[in-house]
Amino acid sequence: MCTTCGCGQGETKIEGQEQHDHDGHDHGYRPAHGRTVKLEQDILAKNNAYATQNRERFAAQGILALNLVSSPGSGKTTLLVKTIEALQGRQKLAVVEGDQQTSHDAERIRATGAPAVQINTGKGCHLDAHMVGHALEKLPLEKGGVLMIENVGNLVCPAAFDLGEAGKVVILSVTEGEDKPLKYPDMFRAARLMLVNKCDLLPYLQFDVDKAIAYARRVNPLIEVIRVSATTGEGMADWLAWIEKGAAAVRG
Repeated sequence: MCTTCGCGQGETKIEGQEQHDHDGHDHGYRPAHGRTVKLEQDILAKNNAYATQNRERFAAQGILALNLVSSPGSGKTTLLVKTIEALQGRQKLAVVEGDQQTSHDAERIRATGAPAVQINTGKGCHLDAHMVGHALEKLPLEKGGVLMIENVGNLVCPAAFDLGEAGKVVILSVTEGEDKPLKYPDMFRAARLMLVNKCDLLPYLQFDVDKAIAYARRVNPLIEVIRVSATTGEGMADWLAWIEKGAAAVRG
């Protein structure tokens, strides 16, 4: 977990804020096994306290917060851009973007007209609730809106860190292996929804969608699944309906 994954203390940067040391990440320290477990427990306990604060804020404002997670190159940002464009005039959206470096993704989001704040984690391999809480101070959140949190591309550490979201949405691209749910079970177990993305490429690949879904449901029998393509629009209506149903539930 965080004590061994290579995250860098003090390297997190949030747009509009000075660089700050991030609470609880003592990554230069390699203690004995028992102390490692205790440190990991302490890290997650601190994170969960911040997540509770974020969740209370979202609840008070009737905001649906979704945590988008995937491996790098799954098409998260392109799918998010298409989602924002399709929901314009129907939902009030804002985005927190997580990447190790650059603000390219936040710039792509802002080009749609949606507000976005970029978090650069440096060597860090995930967002946590403390980072998101700081980003929210710079992000205009409208009551009854939808917050999309695009996490750092990584199927390991983000599974363990609650950001205060209503649910994790894991994006699995058909350009990856259909056995990803078995290789990274914690992430697929933690997710409410799996989006099988880039389905327009299926005629050119040997990806078995049914097998991928079966593997996901082996580790998480309750996971919902939608096949999507940001290029052709396949499944987008179902994905948008899923978001709007969740937003209505939070507002209600």
